[in-house]
Amino acid sequence: MAIQTPIRGLRSFCIAAKCLSFKHAASQLFLTPSAVSHQIKQLEEQLGISLFERQTRAIALTSAGKQFYNAVNPLINELESTISDFTNIQQNKTIVISLPEFFASELFVPKLGEWAEKNPEINLQLETIKSGAQSSSASDLSIVLANGKPNASIVHELFPIRYVPACNKKLYKKWVNSGYSALSQVPLILHQSRPWSWHQWADRCNILDFDPKQIIQFDSMFGVARAAQQGMGIALVPLPMSRAWFSEELLVKLFDHELVTNDRYYLVQHDRIEEGSDLSLFAEWVTETFSIN
Repeated sequence: MAIQTPIRGLRSFCIAAKCLSFKHAASQLFLTPSAVSHQIKQLEEQLGISLFERQTRAIALTSAGKQFYNAVNPLINELESTISDFTNIQQNKTIVISLPEFFASELFVPKLGEWAEKNPEINLQLETIKSGAQSSSASDLSIVLANGKPNASIVHELFPIRYVPACNKKLYKKWVNSGYSALSQVPLILHQSRPWSWHQWADRCNILDFDPKQIIQFDSMFGVARAAQQGMGIALVPLPMSRAWFSEELLVKLFDHELVTNDRYYLVQHDRIEEGSDLSLFAEWVTETFSIN
């Protein structure tokens, strides 16, 4: 049967060997001098050698003790460093969440302060991605926009989105009384992931002679909203993410009719999460905060 050497005995020996005092070693280890002496005595019995020469008021390393110290001390230092590093990693674990950039800026970040204030010990890393791009494989959680439930084992539906025609106040005043004829006079703006969304919207409105003057596509929803806000044209912007743009009157609804699609936001867990863990608590907060029935 293999003999197991207690780590605490090796650590006591190394510290006592450095300061050549059981009393000082005991102080550093928060033990009594007799406890340190006992641990080292057990180690000596196990090794079958004397590690210290015990004098009335002092101790000194034996020749074998010096050799053993030189061999063991680097290993103990490395072990303690590894334990310390691992403990710090666990205590300061960073939760990585990937999410679409427009969702992040318009919905997630404004609410994130609530979580951060209540959980100051948990670090977060946000990785924003453009619509249609793949989430990072290194992320713990992902918020994705999909036309149907994503193919993943653990998925929580958050909310559906709809699109509404909007422009800035200047264009609104100019075209509000022109009806659908404005659509053939002003550039129409949309996201490149939905290149036919304006045609779909026109079909839902029964506009038979839909003939846009110009269609401008952006690869980000923020670009779509910003272009409309700056007067470039009329954009199909998503709700509820764009709510702040309307409440702050950066955008105004030009038509009431909305394009309802199967697009929905989902929270995707890449692995099963231990119940009660930091990641589990964060996932629950995301689901509760951003689920819209």
